[in-house]
Order: sequence, then structure tokens, then C-alpha cells
Amino acid sequence: MIPFNKPYMTGRELWYIAQAHSKGHLSGDGEFTRKCHAWLESQTRASKALLTHSCTAALEMAALLLDLEAGDEVIMPSYTFVSTANAFVLRGAVPVFVDVRQDTLNIDETLIEAAITPRTKAICVVHYAGVACEMNVIMDIASRHGLAVVEDAAQGIMSSYHGRPLGTIGDLGALSFHETKNIISGEGGALLCRDSTLAERAEIIREKGTNRSRFFRGQVDKYTWVDRGSSFLPGEITAAFLSAQMAEADEITSKRMAIWDRYHAWAKSHEDAGRVRRPIVPEGCVQNAHMYYLLLPDLESRAAFIARMKERGVQTVFHYVPLHSAPAGMELGRTSGSMDVTNSISDNLVRLPLWIGIEDLMDQVFQASDESLA
Repeated sequence: MIPFNKPYMTGRELWYIAQAHSKGHLSGDGEFTRKCHAWLESQTRASKALLTHSCTAALEMAALLLDLEAGDEVIMPSYTFVSTANAFVLRGAVPVFVDVRQDTLNIDETLIEAAITPRTKAICVVHYAGVACEMNVIMDIASRHGLAVVEDAAQGIMSSYHGRPLGTIGDLGALSFHETKNIISGEGGALLCRDSTLAERAEIIREKGTNRSRFFRGQVDKYTWVDRGSSFLPGEITAAFLSAQMAEADEITSKRMAIWDRYHAWAKSHEDAGRVRRPIVPEGCVQNAHMYYLLLPDLESRAAFIARMKERGVQTVFHYVPLHSAPAGMELGRTSGSMDVTNSISDNLVRLPLWIGIEDLMDQVFQASDESLA
């Protein structure tokens, strides 16, 4: 079976982990964590980058930084992972789900203003498949209505929007380094702060609500509990593994793009024949080849395709069940307007295997796909 995902190693990860152990520091915020912070700040031009133990943790930090209260509302797409909503629900906020665009499958920026109420405090966008939302329009809406913007850029490392790295356009951004992402540490994430106004408090929240980071920089003579917080730090083993990945980020992205381009060229004839629709990347968006998906005509044809691919030795998967239709989503959130596009793509979308090392197996994937689409 050709798997859907296979975690990639550069070759230095285990050596870096051994180095972390030899330095006698395996808890959070050691030398490798600092290296990862420096790389992220250089790569994204964020004012502050902080590693977390998951992207979920970064989103939960963002919700804490926004001082959300019970009944506050956060506008977001329904076609996303549950963490996007849970981070705000944990603070008592209400997710307000709006539909997505037909082309990018990102939040439809033209529907956001209709969802705003006096209780709205923020907009949380999700850059699906590493392709940017229409951020200029969204930031203008947020500015006119006095709303914060959080970017769920879990899939967006090395992607950009008109030259600006994803995760740094809104007030706060969250990245993922889960093993299914492009740059990985097994589990892991990062919070990005666009400017310095939230950075110091983000450090405090991340350090269990203490000013421990300031203490270690010599800015205070002792540290104490000063704010709400939790333990959002990853250990040095995670950071050491991630540091090896970051050092090869350009090469990783280049290799994934070559695979994505082969998929895109192969799928054109099927799109021309009306069997599938290929991904769309708008002008001004630089994507990172996080995934390659196809949109089939309906749920039945999607299910048949996945089953036929499995018979031919290739694992393919569908993606999110929309949050607005999930039991918790119906209880804890609400929708604004029609969710027709979201419902349709949830039924029709299938993801093809995309991992470094699959290159020599792609002809087999193409043959299986051709037969499964026939």
C-alpha cells in the first residue's frame, strides 16, 4: 500500500536530539528552541515567534491574548479542523461559521460583514492547503469594525500572500509542525505575533502565566505568577528535531512543489473531461505544496474513487466533516447564511498521497487514479 503520508527526515534530526541531551537540557526553551525562534522570525518577519507543543496550543494562546469572554463571537469557516473552533470555545466564545469560496476553499470574504454582530470580537481565517485567504479585504473589514484577526496557518509554512508570509498578516498567527505537515516535529506548533504589543504577554501566557522569560533575560530579579496561562512549551527533543527540518525548509518545499506540479499536470486531462476539478491558486498567492486534492462530482463518486484506489494499493483520504454539522458545532456555534459550498466540498474532496520519497511511485499512483476515474 502506498501510504497517504510518510514523515520525512533530513538526516540530522537524531544527531540534534543527541546534542540536546548532551547539553543536559531537555525541557522547554533551550538552545534548539531559541534556534527555531530565530529561524521563524527571520523567515516570517514576525515580531515574535514562540514554539508551542501544537498548533492547537498556539490557537489557545491567541484566544487568551484576545481576552475573550463568554458570549463573544469569532467568525470562521466551518471547513476546518476542530481546533480552530475549540480554542475559542474554551474561552466561552461562540464560533460563527460562514461559507467558503468555490475556488480556494477558504473563507468567503464577501460573507464576513453579514456575520458581524455587536458581540463579534475577532475573525479567524484558515489558509486551506497553504493557499492564502483574501487577506487585504479581510484586514480592511477587521479595521473598519475594530476586530482582531487570527490566522490559522497550520498548513501555511513557506506560503505567502502578495509577498507576506502567512501567519504574519493578522494580529496573531498559528503554525503546525504535525507529522502530516511540510516541516515537522511529530507534534508541534508556533504562535506568531505581528507586532510587539502582544509579544510580552504571549511569553507570560506560554510560561504558565509567569514572567519567567523576563527573569532569565535578567529583566527582573525573580519571577512570579502575573497572568492567566498554561504550559504551552515543547521540550528540547521536539525543538531539536524541528531545527533540523527548518534548516532544509527550502529544499523540502522545492521537492514537494515538484510532486505537486506533476499531480497538477497529470490531472489536467481529467479536469478537461469533467471528471474532477483541480486546486486553484489565485494570483499573488505563493503556495507550499502542502497537499494535492481533487474535487469529484459527488459523494458517491468520491467514495467509489477512494475504494478503487485502495484496491489498487494507494491510500487516499477525504478531509473535514464541516464543524457546523458536527454535534458540538451545532451546540456551541451558529451559522451565518448558507453553507452550500462547504457542504459540497466536504462530500466531494479527496486528497492524494504527497510526501518526499513518493516520486518513484507516482506512475503507479497515476495509473491507479486513471483506472479509478474511468
